Amino acid sequence: QVQLVESGGGLVQPGGSLRLSCAASGSIFSINAMGWYRQAPGKQRELVATITSGGSTTYTYADSVKGRFTISRDNAKNTVYLQMNSLKPEDTAVYYCNADLIQIVAGTRKFRNYWGQGTQVTVSS
Repeated sequence: QVQLVESGGGLVQPGGSLRLSCAASGSIFSINAMGWYRQAPGKQRELVATITSGGSTTYTYADSVKGRFTISRDNAKNTVYLQMNSLKPEDTAVYYCNADLIQIVAGTRKFRNYWGQGTQVTVSS
């Protein structure tokens, strides 16, 4: 089994910063991509940022966070980070970590997708 454990959420004033972390552990052969999604009350879950690795690293950001958020990854630790700067009240949401990874099951590579439990980010004065 695989676990994604997020940390770093909390309450911050507008204009402030937070850094989220997500560590993946368990039976993992390799991780193709990790990312962050968020869900505000009454809204659908939306993509915030993703990062892939392999031959080259690619990044994807939602338009609403470009220039303010930065995603990064420590492959040795199976950990992804989200540095959030210039936070706005509309960034308030539960932030979820996601991982696309490969597990070896009965000698066969299996592609799986996992979610973390979520961490609350509240931006308010």
